Amino acid sequence: MPEPTKENEAPAPAPAPPPEEPNKETEAGNAPPKDEEEGSPSIALPPGLGSRALERKDSEWSLGESPATEEQVKQNTNSELSTLFVEKPQTGTVKVGGNISFIAKVKAEDLLRKPSVKWFKGKWMDLASKAGKHLQLKETFERQSRVYTFEMQIIKAKENYAGNYRCEVTYKDKFDSCSFDLEVHESTGTTPNIDIRSAFKRREVKQQEEEPEIDVWELLKNANPNEYEKIAFQYGITDLRGMLKRLKRMRRVEKKSAAFAKILDPAYQIDKGGRVRFVVELADPKLEVKWYKNGQEIRPSTKYIFEHKGCERIMFINNCSLTDDSEYYVTAGDEKCSTELFVREPPIMVTKQLEDTNAYCGEKVELECEVSEDDANVKWFKNGEEIIPGPKSRYKVKVEGKKHILIIEGATKADSAEYSVMTTGGQSSAKLTVDLKPLKILAPLTDLTVKLGKEICLKCEISENVTGKWTKNGLPVQEGDRLKVVHKGRIHKLVIDSALIEDEGEYVFTPDAYSVTLPAKVHVIDPPKINLDGLDADNTVTVIAGNKLRLEIPISGEPPPKVIWSRADKAITEGSGRIRAESYPDSSSLIIDVAEREDSGVYNINLKNEAGEAHASIKIKVVDIPDPPVAPNVTDVGDDWCIMNWEPPAYDGGSPILGYFIERKKKQSSRWMRLNFELCKETTFEPKKMIEGVAYEVRIFAVNAIGISKPSMPSKPFVPLAVTSPPTLLAVDSVTDTTVTMKWRPPDQIGAAGLDGYVLEYCFEGTEEWIVANMDLIDKTKFTITGLPTDAKIFVRVKAVNAAGASEPKYYSQPILVKEIIEPPKIRIPRHLKQTYIRRVGEAVNLVIPFQGKPRPELTWTKDGAEIDKNQINIRNSETDTIIFIRKAERSHSGKYDLQVKVEKFVESASIDIQIVDRPGPPQLVKIEDVWGENVALSWTPPKDDGNAAITGYTIQKADKKSMEWFTVIEHYHRTNATITELVIGNEYYFRVFAENMCGLSENATMTKESAVIAKDGKVYKNPVYEDFDFTEAPMYTQPLVNTYAIAGYNATLNCSVRGNPKPKITWMKNKVAIVNDPRYRMFSNQGVCTLEIRKPSPYDGGTYCCKAVNDLGTAEVECKLEVKVIYQGVITPGEPLFLAGQQQVDFPSAGSSCKVYLLT
Repeated sequence: MPEPTKENEAPAPAPAPPPEEPNKETEAGNAPPKDEEEGSPSIALPPGLGSRALERKDSEWSLGESPATEEQVKQNTNSELSTLFVEKPQTGTVKVGGNISFIAKVKAEDLLRKPSVKWFKGKWMDLASKAGKHLQLKETFERQSRVYTFEMQIIKAKENYAGNYRCEVTYKDKFDSCSFDLEVHESTGTTPNIDIRSAFKRREVKQQEEEPEIDVWELLKNANPNEYEKIAFQYGITDLRGMLKRLKRMRRVEKKSAAFAKILDPAYQIDKGGRVRFVVELADPKLEVKWYKNGQEIRPSTKYIFEHKGCERIMFINNCSLTDDSEYYVTAGDEKCSTELFVREPPIMVTKQLEDTNAYCGEKVELECEVSEDDANVKWFKNGEEIIPGPKSRYKVKVEGKKHILIIEGATKADSAEYSVMTTGGQSSAKLTVDLKPLKILAPLTDLTVKLGKEICLKCEISENVTGKWTKNGLPVQEGDRLKVVHKGRIHKLVIDSALIEDEGEYVFTPDAYSVTLPAKVHVIDPPKINLDGLDADNTVTVIAGNKLRLEIPISGEPPPKVIWSRADKAITEGSGRIRAESYPDSSSLIIDVAEREDSGVYNINLKNEAGEAHASIKIKVVDIPDPPVAPNVTDVGDDWCIMNWEPPAYDGGSPILGYFIERKKKQSSRWMRLNFELCKETTFEPKKMIEGVAYEVRIFAVNAIGISKPSMPSKPFVPLAVTSPPTLLAVDSVTDTTVTMKWRPPDQIGAAGLDGYVLEYCFEGTEEWIVANMDLIDKTKFTITGLPTDAKIFVRVKAVNAAGASEPKYYSQPILVKEIIEPPKIRIPRHLKQTYIRRVGEAVNLVIPFQGKPRPELTWTKDGAEIDKNQINIRNSETDTIIFIRKAERSHSGKYDLQVKVEKFVESASIDIQIVDRPGPPQLVKIEDVWGENVALSWTPPKDDGNAAITGYTIQKADKKSMEWFTVIEHYHRTNATITELVIGNEYYFRVFAENMCGLSENATMTKESAVIAKDGKVYKNPVYEDFDFTEAPMYTQPLVNTYAIAGYNATLNCSVRGNPKPKITWMKNKVAIVNDPRYRMFSNQGVCTLEIRKPSPYDGGTYCCKAVNDLGTAEVECKLEVKVIYQGVITPGEPLFLAGQQQVDFPSAGSSCKVYLLT
C-alpha cells in the first residue's frame, strides 16, 4: 500500500497556479537544474529485478519510443483479448474515509488448479505485502459455476490511495492483466481554497530545513545498490522499480525524427500538488498533435491545459497527484515521443520527538513519538541497527494514528542503548537507561575464627530476593559434599562441614547484577603437629659417616608454630655451624654437614603456637654397609623354579637390612644374572624361568640404607625338575552297588621329568581321611574303586606322579553315591540313517547306532519282524553302541531292521531301512511299431528286474544290418516309446534298448526281432488331429495398484499388471473421470504391465486413480490413492507440516482431493 497521509491536514485541491511559479513546474524545453541533471551510473538492481535491467555507466535517457511503452501496448492488447478474465475490475471513485471494492473473476472450467493472481499499484508495488486494516485481499470459489472470484477491498480510503492499479492473473503459459484507476475525492463541505494552515506548515518546514534541494536521480546514480530501498523510503519514492527501469535508458543515442524538431524529456519529477509543463516542438506546425496517458487520449480540462506557440505544443498538468504518476506520450502524424512523470509524496515528519527514558530491570518500557501522518511507515533502530518486531521478538510496535510506540517487555541492562525512529522526512533519537533497583544490606557477613574440624557458617541478608555468587580468595566456590550454598528468600548462607586449613581465606558474596560485595574473613586455627610418617617406627635416621645429613620434618599448625631443636638439653641454633637448624612454614630441618660417629644420639624437636604444643624425639645413627650373608640353601625345586632361603648377615652395618639382591648362573658358566631389580625384603626367594634339567647356582647380596654388601658364597648346585599339572576332566564313568569307575584326562603340562603314573584316592563323606584306591601307580586314565559299601557317599581325587613328586590333586566336584542308577534307554539314530540307507550290491555295510542306558541294556535286532541270520549279518554290541556289519551286501539284505533296547522295564525301539540296489535287467520286449519316411516308431516294456531301484531312463541304439555297428541314438530317455528320425533311405536297421537306474545301465540290451527297412518310397505320414485349446479368459489383475505419494514437481508413475484374452482395453481414471487426451499424463502398456506417468504433479493431481481393463469376457478394476506433497524451504509437508518462520497456510480445494500449501509471508 502507498504510505498514508494525514487526513485532517491534507490540503484541499488548489486551482492551477500561474505559470510564473518556477518552484511548482518543470519546463520541458529548458535544461533541468544542476541538481536534477539526468544521468545514471552503472548500478546493480535490488532483489526482484533482472540483472540486465541496467546497461552501462553514464547512459543517457532514451529518446522517442521506450521499451516500457511497447510492453504496455502488449499488455493492453492482451487485456483486450482476455483469455482468463470473465469479469475485470472497473475504474472507481471513492471519498476520503470511504470503502471501495474491486472484483475480478476467472473461469476455472479448463484449469486444473487455481490460477495465480497479483494486485499492483503503479507499475511494481505488489499489494500482497501491504495487506492490513486498510487493504484486504479475498478469494472464493463457486463449485457450481466453477468460477474463482478475487476481491481487493480498500477500507477508509485516503487521498494518497489514488492512482493507477493493475490486476494480473497467471496460469501456466497463460497470462492476462487489466488496469483500472482509483480516484479519491475530498469529503463534501471542503472548499477549493488552499488550506492556509497546511501551506503555513509546509512553508515552516522549508524554513526549518534550509538545505539544498536533493536530486533523487543523482542519489540513485551514485548510491550502492544495497541502499536503494533506504533512499526510496527516506525520500518517499513509491515507484522505485520504475525509476530503476528508466535509468538504463539514459543517454542513449537520439533517434532522428521527421515530425518532431524537439521531443519530450525522458522523465519529469514533480512534488505532489505541483504543476508540470510538457513541451514538444514540431517540424511542421500543421501536424495534428494528440496527448496520451497510459494509452488513453487526454482531453482538455481544468487539470489538463493545452497551448500552441508557433511550432511548440505545450501541455500543463495542474495540482499533480499520485494518479498522475504514469507514462505520457504525444503523437504527431505517424510518430510519437514518450516520457515518464514521477510524482513525489511530501515527506513524513516527526512532530513529537523521542525522550530519554530511565527504567529499572524487569519493568515495561515504552518509547513514544508522533509523526505528521496517520499510519505512516516508520522504522525503529537500536544503536543504528533496525529493529524487526515479530512474534518471537521482545520488541513490539504499537500504532495509534500518528502515535507510534515501541514497547519492551521485561527490560534488562542489555536494553540500555540509543533508540531512534526514522521516517521519510526526519528522525528522532533518545537514550534508554536500564538500571538495577537499589540494594540494601540488612545483615552483612562477619569474620569468623573456627577450630579445625568445626562447622563454618557465613550468613548475610539483603533487601532483594536475588541470586548471587560466592567466591573465596577471588575464585568461585564450588558446591560439594562438605560445602553447601543456601538461598532462602533474602537470606544467603555458606555452610562448610568439618573445617580444614585450606578453608581459611576471604569469602565474598556478590548479588547478581549488582556491584555490591559482602566480604568476610575465615581464620582456621590448628594445634601444632609433627609428621614423622617418613621415619621408621622408632624414629631412627641413619647416616653414613662422612656424608651430609639434611633431616626435613613436616610440621603443621595454624598459626605457624615456633620450632626449637635440642640435644641433651642443649638447644641447636639456626646459624652457619656444622650442626644447625632451618625453619620453613610447613617444615623444619636439622642439618649435619659432615656426619661423625659422635653425632649419633637422640635429637628433640619442640613446636608451640596459640593452639598448643607438640614434642618429638628422633634417633640418629652413623652407619656403614653390611657384611655379606652366608651361602643360601635351596629347599625345593620345580620345573623352572626353586625355593631358596638364607640367614641375615652377622653385622648389618648399624642400619637395618633393607633387602637382598639375588643372582644365579649355570654351573658350567661364569656369568651371573641378577634375578630381582627390586629389593627382596624376606630371607626367602623363588627364582623362576630356569631351564628344566640344567644345573644352577645362586648367591645373595645384602642391602641396607648405606649400600650393597659383597656377594655371599654360591649355593650347592641344583637341577630344576617339575611335577606335572593336575589331571583334567575327572568324571564318573559308571557306578554299581559296590564300585565306582572314574575316568580322567592326562595333565596339560607334563615336563621333562615325564609321567610315571596316577594315584586315585577317595574319602567317605564326613571324614577327612583319604584312602589310596590303587596301591601301585597306574598308567591308564580309568580306574574302578571296589569294595565300597552300598549307599555310601565318597569324595574322589586323582594325582599325577613323576620323578619330582605328585602333582596337585584334581577333585571331583561333588560326592558320589555308591548305588547303581537306572537310566532309561535312549537310542540316538544318526541323521543319515533317519532316511533309507542305500548301498550297491557288493559294498560293505557298517552302521553304528549309539544308545544310552544303565545298567547295561539288552539289545534285540530283527529284520522285517524275523530274527537276523547271524551267518550273513554280523552284530556287535558294546555298552554305548551297537554295530551292524555286512561284508558284501546282497539284495536279500534289503529290508526294515528294528532295534529294541531294554533296561529292566524300560524299552526303547528304533527302525532303519536298508536298500541294496543293483543294475536293472534289460527291457522285456522291443518292437517296431511303424516305419515311415526316414522315421521308425519303437515301443518296449519295462524290465522285470528293476535292480531294487526305480528305473531312471533308457538308452536306445541303432545298427545298420550291413555292419551291425551300434550307435547310441537317445540317452536317459524316460518314456517306453520313441521315434527315431533322420535314418538313411535304403538302409535296414536293428534297434536295441538298455534300461537305466541309479546304479547305471543294464548289462544286456533287448534287440528288435525284426529289422526296419527305410524304403525309398516312404509312406505318407498323417498328422494327428488336435483340438484347439481355449485360451480366452476375462481380465484379471495379477499385480494391483498401491497407495503412494509423490513430490510436487517430480514425475510420478503408477504401475499394475493385468492378463486376459482377447487383450483387454485399458482405461485410466482419476476420481471416476476418464483421463483422455491430457498432455500431463502418459499411458504405457507392455506385456500386460500398465503404467500411468504423471508429469510434474501438483497438489491438484492428488486423488483416487483407477485402472479399468475390459474385453469381451468381462471387466476388472483396481484403484489406489495418490498424495502429492509440496516442499518449501527443504521441508516436505505431508499432513500437518512444521510451520517455519514467515509461513502461512493456504487451503486449495479441488474435486475429490485436498491439499495444503505453506507460503512464505
